[in-house]
Amino acid sequence: MTRHGVDVDFVITTSGDKGTHDARLSRDELANMRETEQEAAAYVLGVKRVRFLRHPDAELVDSLDLRREFVREIRASKPDVLLTFDPFGGYRYHPDHRIVGRVAMDAAWPCARDPLTYPEEGRPHETAEAWCFAGERPNLEVDVRDIIEEKIEARLAHTSQTRYPPALRKRWRETAAVEKFHQVDLR
Repeated sequence: MTRHGVDVDFVITTSGDKGTHDARLSRDELANMRETEQEAAAYVLGVKRVRFLRHPDAELVDSLDLRREFVREIRASKPDVLLTFDPFGGYRYHPDHRIVGRVAMDAAWPCARDPLTYPEEGRPHETAEAWCFAGERPNLEVDVRDIIEEKIEARLAHTSQTRYPPALRKRWRETAAVEKFHQVDLR
């Protein structure tokens, strides 16, 4: 997207401060590592703005406070398209991902659009559509073959979550050339 002049912002909700098998790491060390990795991945993809909300990993709840934060970020970014987790992902789906998908959709429509909802969080913004990923019923496919190497490099920037880079490269070259989303009209 950024190759075509599209501005892309990332909003990272949790710190990823628990997702490891290495008990020697402290939560602060892991959170700092994850932020550095995310910034490196964003750089590879040409993303200019990365916003970290720094919620504890595996503790997100669907709340009005989280919705308010998402409304603030949507109004600051003013996206035409919101990419988020599908709120109705499969059974083996991280609980934070389900919450992010559900709250992001509620924040985008109708909350960020409506001027009387969280007026202190910025001017209203109407997002045209949402593309929900990691769901079971995609209805939109995007061919990303022309940027598959950048996509792989961005994923590999997450070194703390990559056990064996050669295997990831091979698997993604075989399976990740088409991204699938559930497209939702928000207007």
